[in-house]
Amino acid sequence: MILGRLNHIGIATASIEAGVALYRDVLGATKIHAPFDLPAQGVRVCFVDTPNTQIELIEPLGEASPIHGFLAKNPAGGQHHVCYEVPDIHEAKAWFEAKGAKLLGEPRIGAHGTLIFFVHPRDMGGVLTEIMETPKEPHA
Repeated sequence: MILGRLNHIGIATASIEAGVALYRDVLGATKIHAPFDLPAQGVRVCFVDTPNTQIELIEPLGEASPIHGFLAKNPAGGQHHVCYEVPDIHEAKAWFEAKGAKLLGEPRIGAHGTLIFFVHPRDMGGVLTEIMETPKEPHA
């Protein structure tokens, strides 16, 4: 497996609007994409561009959302995961499985429109890690 670039850092928030205001008004972000729903994942997301990566603001879509549980434990929100790109998602999946890592579900389409999967934090130094196939075209 070849580890690619850090694609984004996922930040859980109870309010995307409040998160956008923080990144825009406090941190000076100027490129903020329109929020959109990912019902299959139970989340609403909004990407904020930085010079070298993106911040993915993640808001729960209802109480069944995995972000709802995260916010119950962390009411102020905070870092939820990091996401790295790989050239081949199936090769990466096989590599992690061969290492004995616990994968959280099968590959599925993520917010950038490419296949993703998550690796359990206990196998990644305490950090929930998203593995994402490198997009063929830049995300709009």
